[in-house]
Amino acid sequence: MESSNLSVFRAFQVIGKLVFGCWILFFSSCADAQEPNSNSSLYYPPTESSIWEETNFQTLGWDGTALAELLSWLPTQDTRAFIILKDGKIVVEEYWGNKLTGLGPMDQNSFWYWASAGKTLTASLIGLAEDEKLLSLKDRTQEYLGKGWTSMPNSEERDIRIRHHLSMTTGLDDQVAYPEKTNQENLVFKAEAGERWAYHNAPYTLLDQVITNASGMSYQTFFKERLGNKIGMKGMWQKTGDNNVFYSDARSMARFGLLLLANGKWDNEQIGDRDFFEDLHQSSQDLNPSYGYLTWLNGKNSYMVPQSQQVLPGSLVPQAPADMYQAMGKNGQFVMVVPSQNLVIVRMGGAPGDLPVPFLLIRQIWDRLGPVLD
Repeated sequence: MESSNLSVFRAFQVIGKLVFGCWILFFSSCADAQEPNSNSSLYYPPTESSIWEETNFQTLGWDGTALAELLSWLPTQDTRAFIILKDGKIVVEEYWGNKLTGLGPMDQNSFWYWASAGKTLTASLIGLAEDEKLLSLKDRTQEYLGKGWTSMPNSEERDIRIRHHLSMTTGLDDQVAYPEKTNQENLVFKAEAGERWAYHNAPYTLLDQVITNASGMSYQTFFKERLGNKIGMKGMWQKTGDNNVFYSDARSMARFGLLLLANGKWDNEQIGDRDFFEDLHQSSQDLNPSYGYLTWLNGKNSYMVPQSQQVLPGSLVPQAPADMYQAMGKNGQFVMVVPSQNLVIVRMGGAPGDLPVPFLLIRQIWDRLGPVLD
């Protein structure tokens, strides 16, 4: 009798383990299904080759008529380069007009300026420096620029930390006569660090020097060795007035977008800390939830724009997917990343108007791009 009971007990044990295992597999499958972006499904172009696999829009079920309308409209807005990647592969790659130098037509090897889209690239380099323990986002800026890098009293200056530069919350006055200059006279107290959001170029530009002093390398060398060479990204930083501007070809911009989509991973190598790259496209503060680490975020309930303290209701680009985030620069330099659809969209060129961040243009693009993808 005892032997019979023992057999029954063991049978229930086996059944229990099988059921438990099935539940584990079930929940694991659900978790995988909820992951919006699977790095294993991404294609990465070779780093030392112009080879880049392509995908036909028809196989994706995209609307060809809407795509044709988009591509005929883009050059009317002085677009010079436009690329769409799906799962890392090129679906659209078009060039119009002349090179930046004016010498010959724009093509895949032509360099163009990133303007403020380079801010997201700088944020990524800060993340790489932190990953190497060269600095921490919690560090005081004084540790790398020295005391007196602003005109503020030390009691106020010492409160500014690297994370405040990334989130545009240094508290420095963006309404000074020359907001792009980084000399002491133009770095003036306006609010306590972390208490005011303002789109301000000077504190951002100083991050170049932070990286240089923390790493002992030139900013260009740090970029090339820690990021550019690893993902096959061409480009150079060049002083333009008081700004340090990045120049590259459109494909290099797309490579960077693909790195962002993969949260810092390239092929089989994790280039930078995944947590940092995920934080980069999360709200970095509560004042402007549509701003991450020097990166614009879509799908939030409010946003602020440069040169204004007004909080505007709604999403930054209502026409676009809510999970989209983007590097955006003057005249419409865009790197748009949509994790839920494994999309990277790059746009280079000019733009009507003189806004530091052309919100209207990106909305107009999505007015036309949305129907392509639907």
